[in-house]
Amino acid sequence: MAATKDRHGCLTTWLVLMIIVNALTALSYLGLTLFVRKTVAPAWALLVLAVACTANVAFAVALFRWKKWGFLGFLGTTALALVINLRIGIKPTFAIVGLFGIVILYAVLQIGGEKKGWNQLE
Repeated sequence: MAATKDRHGCLTTWLVLMIIVNALTALSYLGLTLFVRKTVAPAWALLVLAVACTANVAFAVALFRWKKWGFLGFLGTTALALVINLRIGIKPTFAIVGLFGIVILYAVLQIGGEKKGWNQLE
């Protein structure tokens, strides 16, 4: 009989927040691309970032389902966003701020004692 997996409240809250924020951010990137002729970033960058945010929603759902590839997906989209932000001219100190999300996700997966999320990922 398989052991029942249990998620602590901080992890649940963080994953829900990531789903909401990434969905809204993807919509805002698409809105900027479709409705604003001159923006602070090229249309291609906004489209790629919108796709990355949409993928992040899927990665958060994967983590809800205890799939380690969800975390690996967040690593990939975080690296992609860093490269794009640097490419479009965002200052490195501001671009690095984007790395905090993955650091917080990793930290939240590490807390919880018996409910520690990281150990329960498949």
